[in-house]
Amino acid sequence: MQVTVKWVDGVMFVGETGSGHAVVMDGPPDHGGRNIGMRPMEMLLLGVGGCSSFDVVQILQKGRNNIVNCVAEVTAERVDAIPSVFSKIHLHFIVTGHNLKASAVERAVKLSAEKYCSASIMLSKAVEITHDFEVIEV
Repeated sequence: MQVTVKWVDGVMFVGETGSGHAVVMDGPPDHGGRNIGMRPMEMLLLGVGGCSSFDVVQILQKGRNNIVNCVAEVTAERVDAIPSVFSKIHLHFIVTGHNLKASAVERAVKLSAEKYCSASIMLSKAVEITHDFEVIEV
């Protein structure tokens, strides 16, 4: 896997992936940015949320669960020092479906957290990561 990050100006960068996708990263005006892109640390949280959501959806679908939506709300706390690393990350999954059992969703979240999500497992070596979920029946 390889990505390239190219400086545009100020503190704006364009990240390009080996799979052919691009994203703009920028900072707030008080740090020399124009606030027209995501912050790099926000992208890190998106990666954790996306990786874990991918797992949860795949596990539930393979278990023949009838899901219609899955949202991961990812919140984080950062230390008040330089570097301002994450001290805590919490993933809250909202899974919507027909006849969904909470035990199936709990299993999927646990498998992602403990076995499959490379991003959260890697970060959990340095950051406290917690998970919970809710099931919405439609």
